[in-house]
Amino acid sequence: MKGMKKWMPGLMLAAGIAVIAWWLGKQYPIIGGPVFGIVLGMIVAIWKRPEIFETGIRFTSKKILQLSIILLGFEMNLRNIIQVGGQSLTVMLFTLAASFLTAWWIGRALKIERNIATLIGVGTAICGGSAIAATAPVIQADDKEIAYSISTIFLFNVLAVFIFPAAGHFLQMNDAGFGMWAGTAINDTSSVVAAGYSYSDAAGNFATIVKLTRTLMIVPITLFLAIYMSRKRSSAGGFRFAKVFPWFVIGFLLASLLGTVGIVPVGAASALAKTGKFLIVMAMVAIGLNTKLKNMIQSGPAPFLLGCCTWAAVAFTSLVVQHFTNIW
Repeated sequence: MKGMKKWMPGLMLAAGIAVIAWWLGKQYPIIGGPVFGIVLGMIVAIWKRPEIFETGIRFTSKKILQLSIILLGFEMNLRNIIQVGGQSLTVMLFTLAASFLTAWWIGRALKIERNIATLIGVGTAICGGSAIAATAPVIQADDKEIAYSISTIFLFNVLAVFIFPAAGHFLQMNDAGFGMWAGTAINDTSSVVAAGYSYSDAAGNFATIVKLTRTLMIVPITLFLAIYMSRKRSSAGGFRFAKVFPWFVIGFLLASLLGTVGIVPVGAASALAKTGKFLIVMAMVAIGLNTKLKNMIQSGPAPFLLGCCTWAAVAFTSLVVQHFTNIW
């Protein structure tokens, strides 16, 4: 009870702001609740707040964030993902490689902080904010790095909604080809849905399933980063994989399995996944509350240039691989 009293004020502050951000995200789905959450959090952070809020804000940005990833697993139907996975796996492997190599190379050339480059690469390669949320605890990214990465990803999500359908018609892509392109090259689920269904219903359906399949790549990527970070930081104390292992990813997989086999009814699974999405908004609010807008502005435009290069590399790679595999 004593612990709850410590983190309850900050938790309630984040929840209250998250309700507003969630509502705004429903009104403007292209932007989405998480982005509104970060922005509102940063606006509120301009004013000095009492110390009583700090413990709860930290709790929300770390523990609630991990819980949200677990709950998102309930919307993963593994049967659909396995069915589509064979068609999309080749494209995904190439786009993942393109994203990480571009983020690493351009990040070094622009002298961008390693954590920011990693988060932008992961967010572009997999699923935007959710992937950044899952990766951040593993690489011990701070709130400023998370906020900058989310903001960068958001910009190109919005651009993709307008650019992709027009480009798809210009290239005369069929529905499956465009669905594959949108599902593998657009970051956030809401933007994938918006771009896919603006092209055609068939393209939207296929793009959504491909996007959910792509989301599962969170698991191997976070495990790889956990091993890498553990080995890198263990020179003094030996290899301690358990200390950095992303245990919440196991929860994500179990939630996916429970929802797929029907142990958790469809309605309950949907409600749990929706709760997870709200908790992500709460976590983003907490991250915004711990982020100084002035510091982000001082970081300059380099991360956005990195995001542009990485996004372009993924989009182009997806098209090239599809062309040579005769998907469109």
